[in-house]
Amino acid sequence: MSKVTGSIEDRKVEHIRINLEKDVQFPRLTTGLERYRFLHQALPELNLRDVDSSVSLFGKKLSAPILISSMTGGTEVAMRLNQHLAAAAQANNVALGVGSQRAAIKNPDLAYTYRVRDIAPDILLFGNLGAVQFNYGYGVDECRRSVDMIEADALILHFNVLQEAVQPEGDTDFAGLLAKVEQVCKTLDVPVIAKEVGWGFSEENVRDLANAGVAAIDVAGSGGTSWSEVEYHRAPTAFHARVAAAFADWGIPTAEAVEYAVRGAPDLPVIASGGLRDGIDIAKCIALGAIMGGMAGAFLKAAADSVEAVDELIRATAAQLRVAMLCSGAQTITDLRSVTLLKDEG
Repeated sequence: MSKVTGSIEDRKVEHIRINLEKDVQFPRLTTGLERYRFLHQALPELNLRDVDSSVSLFGKKLSAPILISSMTGGTEVAMRLNQHLAAAAQANNVALGVGSQRAAIKNPDLAYTYRVRDIAPDILLFGNLGAVQFNYGYGVDECRRSVDMIEADALILHFNVLQEAVQPEGDTDFAGLLAKVEQVCKTLDVPVIAKEVGWGFSEENVRDLANAGVAAIDVAGSGGTSWSEVEYHRAPTAFHARVAAAFADWGIPTAEAVEYAVRGAPDLPVIASGGLRDGIDIAKCIALGAIMGGMAGAFLKAAADSVEAVDELIRATAAQLRVAMLCSGAQTITDLRSVTLLKDEG
């Protein structure tokens, strides 16, 4: 068992360490993407060099529909990780989200660990706050501070009810949040993205959030990193570990979560994340209706190594996506969104 430490900064360090050192994947539950496959086109009538994987979101054009999903900040080690991620994102023109900024809202001296605009002046950059904090004194002002802190293009509000519920120090009052989210959406000057953290949104959740005014949905479904498993590894007592362990396979698989989001909010951009492993998984999610795919765990490990490792991972993922587009006869991302996937019923 880990010793639960008092500060948010200590918790961030623990989360990074556990994600890098422990097996925190879902034990049995998968993303569901393995049940889908493309109908191979041996005669696509396309040249690979003409395959265009660019996509636009919130007024910025990306070279590939790749989001380096929100991970960290608030500690010295997180600053180095964020700098590596940002430098590679800038070099490859892909999107980046920072981890929850609450640590820097509480202690502005930690804001430097999130700031990457000097390294990545042009990227699509997302700020991040936990929606539950609206029941603990936060509001529009803290959202603005998060955006201004890093010159973000949009703000992620993350929903992590299960993680908070199994944390000994968790914030567990999720009552009445929707109206507060709506107020933020109406007032904030940048788009608001609703994001789960690994258990997915139901179709009803997505519809409610869309009606509240969010500008995009990041489904963050199950099948990748399980944050209940992360909390299991840092549980201070056998009791807390036992509670967290029971939820190891809880959640909505990513493939289903994407389908729920597309049905629940057909007019909103859907970001697919949660256990995506490569460019083929991103391609599958786009064919299911998403506009881009987010990956976190693989990028965290790469960022712990070097900027070069992150750069190589981005380039490989983008190349995999473009080959998948070629071999399914899709010249553009719009074409890919209309490709029919085959589903193995089993």
